[in-house]
Amino acid sequence: MRGPHNILRLIRTGATLERTGAMGLIMDAFEAPPLVRGTMRFLAWPFQWLGDKGDLATPPAPRALTALGPAYIKFGQILSTRPDLVGEELATHLRVLQDKLPPFSVEVAKRSIAQELGHPVEDIFDDFSQPVAAASIAQVHKARLRGTGEEVAVKVLRPGIERAFRRDIDAFYFAARMVELLAPGARRLRPTDVISHFEGVVMGELDLRLEAASASEFAANTAKDAGFQLPTVQWPLSSRRVMTMSWADGLPLGDNAALDAAGHDRAELGERVLQLFLSHALRDGYFHADMHQGNLKVSGNGDIIAYDFGIMGHIDEYTRRVYAEILYGFIRRDYRRVAEVHFEAGYVPADRDVDAFARALRAVGEPIFGMDASKISMGSLLSYLFEVTERFGMETRTELILLQRTMVVVEGVARSLNPQINIWQVAKPVVEDYIKQTIGPRAALRDLGRTAMVLSRYGPRLPGLVEAALIRQTAAPVPVKRAVWPERALWTGLGALVGAVGAGLAAFLVGM
Repeated sequence: MRGPHNILRLIRTGATLERTGAMGLIMDAFEAPPLVRGTMRFLAWPFQWLGDKGDLATPPAPRALTALGPAYIKFGQILSTRPDLVGEELATHLRVLQDKLPPFSVEVAKRSIAQELGHPVEDIFDDFSQPVAAASIAQVHKARLRGTGEEVAVKVLRPGIERAFRRDIDAFYFAARMVELLAPGARRLRPTDVISHFEGVVMGELDLRLEAASASEFAANTAKDAGFQLPTVQWPLSSRRVMTMSWADGLPLGDNAALDAAGHDRAELGERVLQLFLSHALRDGYFHADMHQGNLKVSGNGDIIAYDFGIMGHIDEYTRRVYAEILYGFIRRDYRRVAEVHFEAGYVPADRDVDAFARALRAVGEPIFGMDASKISMGSLLSYLFEVTERFGMETRTELILLQRTMVVVEGVARSLNPQINIWQVAKPVVEDYIKQTIGPRAALRDLGRTAMVLSRYGPRLPGLVEAALIRQTAAPVPVKRAVWPERALWTGLGALVGAVGAGLAAFLVGM
């Protein structure tokens, strides 16, 4: 229930933010109005002692969220992918969030597996290890299948995690609604929509069948990619709270000393991980959106292995073409064409000046091309590009924000393997190949064929659809009276809430 009972939970949250020094940073990042700042300070400052000071070795924002628990950690990780909402500085701080938590016992994990799969663990596996990784939502065990001897990874949700997340998400919704009530100017930040997006992501991660489906789709798309492997989903041994996959055996991609000792070519690995990511984003429109070193290994034969498919990115075909043309235009330093692509896609309002936009893009691209190869960053280019396009009226496109964030992460992985990597040189063949496949006479004919197929399926209904559309256009609009009572009720409720805050605090302090 998203009601006043969430107040005590939010007071503890505010107290922890205040005690760790994160409150001011978050208020600045969200450009919170004075009324919101004052209300938060009024509720939090006197009760700092109720908050957790966290690990003093970490920056304030990740320290506070880590101290507050799994839902807050996950919320911070998702916000780190949205610099358009929280600003680059806070997004950078949040990217260091780690969701490594103490594991729960093997016995609890075995009970959960038996309940989900309908058989005791001993009937399924002849060996089942202690946790090898424990995160905010689930933990992983290494096991060996009885009968075949195949080694597998078994991911098990934390007990009670669904209820814990639901409680905190309800508190987040309550806080977002209060912000919208106290400060109508803050509605442009769409706090309720932000929480709704977070809820959708988390609810997906709390159903491991969806992660297994993501892994399966990703595997189908990349089956022919040379030098790339994915674990195989064991569907009969997977369910909502348990997911079983083949064991990914290899060296961590972040362990350069081990890679060198095994004779792997780190420069080649760096190029391959970058080209694989671009291929997945452009060719398939479906990419691993959490490709840091902790989710990548190198097998004995040199293949890159990716795992953990909780966060995946999707880009539709048209957006992929636009993105490829933008990148290709920058690679060729054809800023006029890059500007035209933005206008053709409707990203920039038609009443803006194309030439002025092209000059602004040149100011973005030329300094980057003048850099040393080891300092050129495609992620930085996209970040600067978004800043320019926002000044020319482009609305935020969340799918490109996630792509840009992942691009930064992948570039970091590639540079950790080879600091001298030339990002443009590595990216150019992938982008050029995609351009050849999707833009030109052959691609136009293919698109026309697809359009004809769609029209043929809807052919019998087209006359009726056109007639209905024309009738809607000619019909007079029906005036809608704006209801006043919801606003009055909300403000009346706010008055009751203030009283409830006082009563709740008194009850809380009496119970201490």
